[in-house]
Amino acid sequence: MHTDMSADLWKSAASVLDGNWAHDHMVPSRRLYPHQWSWDAAFIAIGLAYVNPTRAWRDLRSLFEAQWPDGRVPHIVFDPLTAEGDYFPGPAFWDVPAYGNRPARGSTGLVQPPMHAIAAWEVYRRAASHGARCAHEAGEQLKWLYPRLVAQQEYLTGRRDTGGRGLASIVHPWESGLDNSPSWDAAMSGVPADLGLLDRYRRRDLQVADAAHRPTDVDYARYLGLVINYRDGGYEDAGLAHRHAFLVECPSFNAILAAAELALVHIAAVVGADPMIHRRRARRITEAISTHLYDERTATFRSRDVRTGTLSPARCVSGLMPLLLPDLPREQAEAIMAEAASPRFGLPGTTGLPVPSYDRTAPGFDTLRYWRGPIWINVNWLLRRGMLVHGYRGEAEDLREAMVRLVHDSGHYEYFHPETGAGIGAPMFSWTAALSLDLLADRSVPAYAKAA
Repeated sequence: MHTDMSADLWKSAASVLDGNWAHDHMVPSRRLYPHQWSWDAAFIAIGLAYVNPTRAWRDLRSLFEAQWPDGRVPHIVFDPLTAEGDYFPGPAFWDVPAYGNRPARGSTGLVQPPMHAIAAWEVYRRAASHGARCAHEAGEQLKWLYPRLVAQQEYLTGRRDTGGRGLASIVHPWESGLDNSPSWDAAMSGVPADLGLLDRYRRRDLQVADAAHRPTDVDYARYLGLVINYRDGGYEDAGLAHRHAFLVECPSFNAILAAAELALVHIAAVVGADPMIHRRRARRITEAISTHLYDERTATFRSRDVRTGTLSPARCVSGLMPLLLPDLPREQAEAIMAEAASPRFGLPGTTGLPVPSYDRTAPGFDTLRYWRGPIWINVNWLLRRGMLVHGYRGEAEDLREAMVRLVHDSGHYEYFHPETGAGIGAPMFSWTAALSLDLLADRSVPAYAKAA
């Protein structure tokens, strides 16, 4: 990698993160996402630790200060200094009651993938590399976060195991982080699309983003209907199978759930807790993913509709994410690599670009629309991490170089055109900038892969 290119990218990434800091947290982007997002905060902390570790810890703590009493970490924490009209669906639509010492309407009631234990461990590792004093200070941060991270995991592995198979269910596509992925199409087809909701509630995203890049009105009406159903049930998870139209076990969400337990193995050792609790739970989740979300016929991982028991027919980037897990059977890891290298996704060795969010050969592949084709840096970062876990070092380095080159050439965009590499969506996007810093630093094999 050219030295000047790396230096330029490092400088621009650090500038994006500095510009998106808001009081005590990071926003994903100033115009389109003016609040704090859950899994964004985790990815951001990983990179922010290189340039401002104090802010990295503050961002994670700000998020977990909004944790619900049941352990869930809301997918958005609303900034009280941001006007209601600046983002939809905003605080009034979610109408979350006050909890703990949090004011009413301070967050949403959904969750996102639990990347936070992974982030906390990575921020700690970065601090520990600077000596005993930094390690001690970072250890104090871990002590504060650890019980909250455990509560998050227990919520997801307990209340959200709606299928009884040892997997967490998502109750809304937004919870996956892969909002309008084709992986949800089959399950979403049974969700009523009340387009009248869009007359009552005006979409804010289309005022600041191209409609061709965003979810359709039909999708959005279904999203709002699912929120209303969950909200009107008091955001209660008991009995969801009987009253909620969307319950899905996602391979990406659950792979991150298991990887978080592996990060907690190391965090527990630092804070003086029992690491084996987390090791056992990681193995159980990995086994459940391997058993219930793997399609033997096509040798791919797919999401499962809890209500019907059927696997999604769509081949999406979410199906590559179980590669994160060191206990995944070897033949399944090899199948993921074969899928990633196939014309459907085309690793950088064949395309020169990171992998897209959806099967390139599928009739519905869309080069512009959000998670239905474009390239996203965060899932490619996770895929590279999985490659390193399973020893695919050459492929991991190719992917790292492709990501760095893409962001350097096109900018710190939210996502990228899967054929031209042009930036799409929000510019100056925080997790793209943060993960660029981590890719430039390149600390190689994730520590959790060595968990005993």
